Amino acid sequence: MYLADRRTTTGAVGRNPAPGRRAAVPATVFALGTVSLVTDVSSEMVSAVLPLYLVAGLGLSPLGFGLLDGLYNGVSALVRLVGGRLADRRDGGHKTVAVLGYGLSALCKPLLLVVHGVPLIGAVLAADRTGKGLRTAPRDAMISLACEPADRGRAFGVHRAMDTAGALLGPLLAFLVLRTAAEGYDAVFTVSGCVAALGVLVLWLFVPARPDEPTGLGKPTHPGGPGLRLGERTPLRDLLRRPGVRRLTACAVLLGLTTVSDSFLYLTLQRRLAVTEAWFPLLPLGTATAFLLLAVPLGAVADRFGRRRLFLCGHLALLGAYGLLLAPLGSSPALACAVLTLHGTFYAATDGVLAAATADAVPREIRGSGLAVVQTGQAAARFVCSIAFGAAWTAWGDRTALGAAATGLLVSAAASAALLRPPADVPPEPAR
Repeated sequence: MYLADRRTTTGAVGRNPAPGRRAAVPATVFALGTVSLVTDVSSEMVSAVLPLYLVAGLGLSPLGFGLLDGLYNGVSALVRLVGGRLADRRDGGHKTVAVLGYGLSALCKPLLLVVHGVPLIGAVLAADRTGKGLRTAPRDAMISLACEPADRGRAFGVHRAMDTAGALLGPLLAFLVLRTAAEGYDAVFTVSGCVAALGVLVLWLFVPARPDEPTGLGKPTHPGGPGLRLGERTPLRDLLRRPGVRRLTACAVLLGLTTVSDSFLYLTLQRRLAVTEAWFPLLPLGTATAFLLLAVPLGAVADRFGRRRLFLCGHLALLGAYGLLLAPLGSSPALACAVLTLHGTFYAATDGVLAAATADAVPREIRGSGLAVVQTGQAAARFVCSIAFGAAWTAWGDRTALGAAATGLLVSAAASAALLRPPADVPPEPAR
């Protein structure tokens, strides 16, 4: 795997690399990966301590935390379409909207120092997620446009691995800050804000406004219809008329409705193992480690054997994590390792893989909008799941709530397999 410029991205698009030649990962992917790495250090520092800060520190009930956690994801869902549409409207728009999103999130981190009531914390989290919603589709569009269609799974895997390196470092840094600083939570929020600002600076200085696209892409057209002009309006209903987009969105929604948020999974594991407050921020490290190690290999597997199939298999790994938490296996450290490994495998097999599969189904002129449609459906479904799971936990307890989620995930996976079975993966864009 190596950096590639215009001279190393030639060749017919959609074809496998020549024997003995490894697929190039463009410099734009590495630059965006660095931005995500730095930003995730900041975000995961907050995410690692936020559940315990709200539940143990502020005395929030599981239902109240579910509402806040749902808001954390739901606001992101509402603005993703806006971010995708704005990014597609003009040349260079992807970077502009991404900078806006990353910048807004960076501004929110220091605000956690001065807000303490639940409503104000909710408002800050909503603004932070607005930034994430704005930046996600444009960033993924830049990744997909910079690489060969046949290598998208690998490229997204590289990006997600770098992103996850930040997710690995963030909780570790939060753990160290909590153990050394007198005002632990305030110190975490301060350091997080500084790191987030660095991520925005890297994006502004080192990511090109127009990524160097593979020379084989040629004119901006897509099989199955005429080329689209830059900025041409494409209503949501027209995107959903595309069979690939419609099926992927339906599956993302079905599976998202039963995907318990990371925070709830860590809280469940913490109760099962009686993890102390000081050690709680380290739980996400297990997920991040597995994600980091598996993102690139599973991305390459997705390119070879089918991105949609791997996406479904990833949810079976999540189902296995639920099963281990429900099984009467005691409270050994091995249980924690197994659950977190399966959780990380789930992300490695689904996060970048879904983006790569969506990129296959959408013309590159409206790539940001198409990615936003699928991502919005998934985020909105997870928003509903967070609220429902928090209510179920409050009413019936964590085990019953998790059992209901596991049953729903099994049914959703079966339904999604039926939805995705008839059509094969959309073939890559041909060279023109």
